[in-house]
Formats: sequence, C-alpha cells, structure tokens
Amino acid sequence: MPKHSAEVRTTHADAATVAAAVAPDNTASMTTRVDGDTVVTSIRRSRPGGLQSSLDDYVVNLTVAATVTDTAATYTP
Repeated sequence: MPKHSAEVRTTHADAATVAAAVAPDNTASMTTRVDGDTVVTSIRRSRPGGLQSSLDDYVVNLTVAATVTDTAATYTP
C-alpha cells in the first residue's frame, strides 16, 4: 500500500490539452484529471525516493506540455 503521496495542481489556459499531453506518461501510481482550468495529478508511491523521482519526471513533462500548448495557442504564421 503506497504510504507517500503528492498532489500537483497547476492552472492553464487550455488545461484539457495539457492534461492530455502529460497523461500518457503517467505510471500506474499516477492519475491526472482536469478541474476547470486546473490540471490535477495525484501520485502515490511506497517509498519517498520513488515519489520524488515521479514528481521530478512529472514536472519536466508538465513544463514541456504547458510550453508547447502556450506556444501553439499564440503562434501566428
């Protein structure tokens, strides 16, 4: 049973797109959902080191997804 958990909540202009971009990289210990303009990801791990690794990976993926989504929304050819 996982003893360590974290919830990451971030606000985005296009939360659904950001959530769709990060969800495929979720492990079995992660869930991602959209709540209005907020992406909510919960992570549960049995060890604190595993939780930290999952959080680190998730934050990198989230940063890329948010940057690409924001850039696409403001891009003008």
